[in-house]
Amino acid sequence: MDDSKPGGGGSGAGAPRVLVRRALPTEPAVRGSASLFLAEARRQGLNAGRRMLYVGLEPAGDQVAACLRVEPGADVVARRKLMTADDVPVRIATSYFRADLFGGTRLAEPEFVRPSLQSALTALGHAFGRAEESLIARPPTPFERETLELDAGEWVVVVVRASYSAEDVPVHVLETICAASRHVFTIAQVSGHDEF
Repeated sequence: MDDSKPGGGGSGAGAPRVLVRRALPTEPAVRGSASLFLAEARRQGLNAGRRMLYVGLEPAGDQVAACLRVEPGADVVARRKLMTADDVPVRIATSYFRADLFGGTRLAEPEFVRPSLQSALTALGHAFGRAEESLIARPPTPFERETLELDAGEWVVVVVRASYSAEDVPVHVLETICAASRHVFTIAQVSGHDEF
């Protein structure tokens, strides 16, 4: 396939270095795993890896602030990771949490949360209520271009998942920056109701 043609999804430089599938919305079984990305990639036969890039406070951007119901620029806890597939960087995933709710918890500590973020949130008394996912495509920032090793002209796809507790408390915002040419986004339908 010549991915320089419309719909090819690449920068015109040929086949992508690696191709990862990302389901929208996220499958509950995958969401409940120790790592969403590791579970997805392993199911696809890819050698998945991840490393922590940053854990600490940072000012909330407009979209994250709106999802967490804080003022833009307010400090939030950020946990930023780089995901690789077959040693190729494919995603930058950042979890955001309200500092007033989670600043003094293990979610603000630099290590990976074991066994999972989901279990830590449950242990802190938050029962899942609902989530909303949005997706946009845009040119990368200089940090994203360098970290994901993107070629000139390559874009990123940003998936933002905002999760709220059963009491409608904004608990977790996950922003995933995907190298667009290295992803296929599969759309999940209600079982038995898929159609063209």
